Amino acid sequence: MGFENPSRKEIGAILKKAKRIAVVGLSDKPNRTSYQVTEVMKNAGYEIIPVNPTVDEVLGVKAVKSLKDIVGHVDIVNVFRRSEELFDVAKEFAQIDADVFWAQLGLFNQEAYEFLKDKGYTIVMDRCIKVEHALTK
Repeated sequence: MGFENPSRKEIGAILKKAKRIAVVGLSDKPNRTSYQVTEVMKNAGYEIIPVNPTVDEVLGVKAVKSLKDIVGHVDIVNVFRRSEELFDVAKEFAQIDADVFWAQLGLFNQEAYEFLKDKGYTIVMDRCIKVEHALTK
């Protein structure tokens, strides 16, 4: 069936509007891609919420165990988990009513995409948020 990401212009608008990004699977190891990408976004002025049950804090921010533990609205949920885990993350995402489900470069799950699309959510898959942010400056 496939999928379609928002246009680059729409992605730019999403990133300009967003303030809070929950990062699922954010590692506390500086050599990991999730850490490096999130550090760039934090330095660009976004509020970062690490979502990882195995770490206490990342980039000086206290981590939460799951999306449901976040207090307040989330603009983007940026996911660094294997493609086969995206559907479980999508189900939790739908419970917190965030705005945008974003699966990082190399990640795609048809079931998760269709589940969220049917509920009317904005979905970005197989795109790097850091790269897209750089392109929309």
